[in-house]
Amino acid sequence: MSTQVPVKVALAQINATVGDLAGNSRLIVDAALRAHAQGAQLVLTPELSLCGYPPEDLLLRSAFMQACAQALQGVAEQLADCAGLHVVVGHPHQFGEKGDLRSRSQAVPQRCNAASVLAGGRVLATYCKRELPNYQVFDERRYFASGRDCGQGPVVFEVGGLKFGLNICEDAWFDEPARAAKAAGAEVLCVLNASPFHLGKLAEREARMAERARDVGLSLLYTHLTGGQDEVVFDGASFALDAQGRIAARAPMFEQALWLVEVSAGGSVAGPITAVPSLEAQAWSALVTGVRDYIVKNGFPGVIIGLSGGVDSALVLAVAVDALGADRVRCVMMPSPYTAYISWIDARDMAQRLGVRYDEISIVPMFDAFRASLAAEFAGRAEDATEENIQARIRGTLLMALSNKFGAIVLTTGNKSEMATGYCTLYGDMAGGFAVIKDVAKTLVYRLANWRNAQGSEVIPERIITRPPSAELRPDQKDQDSLPPYEVLDAILQRYMEEDQGIAEIIGAGFPAADVQRVTHLIKVNEYKRRQSPVGIRITHRSFGKDWRYPITSKFRA
Repeated sequence: MSTQVPVKVALAQINATVGDLAGNSRLIVDAALRAHAQGAQLVLTPELSLCGYPPEDLLLRSAFMQACAQALQGVAEQLADCAGLHVVVGHPHQFGEKGDLRSRSQAVPQRCNAASVLAGGRVLATYCKRELPNYQVFDERRYFASGRDCGQGPVVFEVGGLKFGLNICEDAWFDEPARAAKAAGAEVLCVLNASPFHLGKLAEREARMAERARDVGLSLLYTHLTGGQDEVVFDGASFALDAQGRIAARAPMFEQALWLVEVSAGGSVAGPITAVPSLEAQAWSALVTGVRDYIVKNGFPGVIIGLSGGVDSALVLAVAVDALGADRVRCVMMPSPYTAYISWIDARDMAQRLGVRYDEISIVPMFDAFRASLAAEFAGRAEDATEENIQARIRGTLLMALSNKFGAIVLTTGNKSEMATGYCTLYGDMAGGFAVIKDVAKTLVYRLANWRNAQGSEVIPERIITRPPSAELRPDQKDQDSLPPYEVLDAILQRYMEEDQGIAEIIGAGFPAADVQRVTHLIKVNEYKRRQSPVGIRITHRSFGKDWRYPITSKFRA
């Protein structure tokens, strides 16, 4: 150990946007300049911070890779005058270009998930990720080669007399990359991350990194992306651990931050520690982040929500207002012949509480016209789900017409329990551009509604929460007419869909066989609907999105 003076390191927790190389470069440079002004000698940015995560098939375009290389050099040049400052930037790296380490003639994949050390206007070293995740929402083996396959070893560099080694995200979940860094002389392990959020992930992440720090006997600095990207959200909460695996610093969740920590020889670390919010608070922040960044990053002027007087649309409205402000949210109540009067009252009440634009468009005339037009075709047949679906599709048509005319995107209001069982209507309540609570089970919907009401103001009328849920598409309809109680349904859904338990195993755990058979059957036969649903925010470790890839046509029933 060559120094006893602590090295000040900045964890640059930024909200990158995929493909916005200029904007992401500005975020990195601005963070580095602020950190340098505060005395930082080293700045760590998240995984692929230069291009945003996940860039997906953009990585297959040579123009994109070339633009990333140019942007990296641009960042280095903009920081050339920051004497004594080292900045680690996450970026995709293309081997075979001029000045790179391997030629195109060699039969190895050409792209790596990389991190480069910048100082003095130059790229000093580039580390390539060694462990490539290919589970849940990850698909990195489609795009990247391991650093091992590219002939790349550990990268260790010195700042302020301390030697820092690099890992990237998945690397630190395995023994070898960290041990290789230590063997190369690292005294501190730096881990760059873009790890999508799900409930419980932060605790798991910190526990695994604590194991890694203890295993190699090194302090560990973990810098993490924040913000939303399509269906995934990143929770920030960058942190530092001492060599014994104890939390020494933690940045806030779901917000940009420049978190300064001091690292000393011998594995000690010091910095401010932010408390971990409750799971409900984390879920709420994830939904707000997902809505805000999907709308803002894609340039929509606002959102439109079909407000029914039920708890699902109420929750979506509350999230949207927290994410965007009342002036960018519009609600439309579309009563049918079966809409209860108290649903009107509650919808108006909630809209007024939140200060959003509220309109009412009755669908009764349109519904009557549809029934009249189909009367001859339907003669002699009783009304059934057909007429229920017509009502939902009228509403979907109206909302999409308003969206087309005014440019605002429709937020759908279906929850995970409904998406699982098909308790939703194609081209009806599924019509829209973004599914806010697509990964929120009905029981969690109620927990979040109550949690939000406890945060200083009751924005959701209590009766919306306490009334028995109903689609109100036929007289005296209740959800439990068609589905098991949500406590039972959601428990079966979690075991079967999220934990991959078999039908016999779930029945063996004490759930009624009829309910298990019914719920799992509905999950299977409604895959075709889910394939046509809008993208939605992922908050569990298994959502109906990238990490659910089941065939529509299948005869397997266990």
